[in-house]
Amino acid sequence: MSLWHLFNLNDGKTVFKWTHYLPIYERHFERFVNRPLSILEIGCLHGGSLQMWKRYFGPLVNIVAIDIDPNAKAHEEDQISVRIGDQSDEKFLFNVVEEFGQFDIIVDDGSHLPEHQIKSFKVLYPNIKDSGVYVVEDLHTNYWPEYSGGLKKDTTFIELSKNLIDELNAYHTRGVVDVTEFTNSTFSMSFYDSMIFFEKGRLPRRHDLIIGKDAAGNRLWQEKQSVPYKNTK
Repeated sequence: MSLWHLFNLNDGKTVFKWTHYLPIYERHFERFVNRPLSILEIGCLHGGSLQMWKRYFGPLVNIVAIDIDPNAKAHEEDQISVRIGDQSDEKFLFNVVEEFGQFDIIVDDGSHLPEHQIKSFKVLYPNIKDSGVYVVEDLHTNYWPEYSGGLKKDTTFIELSKNLIDELNAYHTRGVVDVTEFTNSTFSMSFYDSMIFFEKGRLPRRHDLIIGKDAAGNRLWQEKQSVPYKNTK
């Protein structure tokens, strides 16, 4: 069943999502359905989204949620664990990773404060599995002063992500941008209204080829450009 149907037919705990998020989630998450995986969701609110992920991903998913509100512990059930702490507390985040291991998917639906989004990302993104997905949602708050945001304000997650585009392409900047672990471990970044998805994946070699036949009918297999991999470990 699609996420939209699960959301629209929900008769359990309250779920609060922008409707355009649901098909976007499916685009990035469909490959995980009915396979063993672990999810970390930052922010519990009413607990309904945790149940929605459980129904969507199936019986093999292990869901971990973190929230600053001690009452969120009430949302624990089979396949759902809740830990109480602040998403901007690096020690707390490391403890969660130590307890549950690396995650396949991380969804930041927490405080929506840019400072907290950035701190969580810097700790948790390296702890996504090599083929995992990290998503930050409700990024419209990055434009709102009441959330310490503002258009082109350099302390927002939106502006951090714009700079990460250059880091993703660092191999082609001819030394202007340093190659980092983010460069080596990130396959793609996808921007949507109020959401950014980061997909992990390593490209050990970047090169382009000329393949086909030349004017004389000879088979061509020619490497035109090759960028040497830089170990950032």
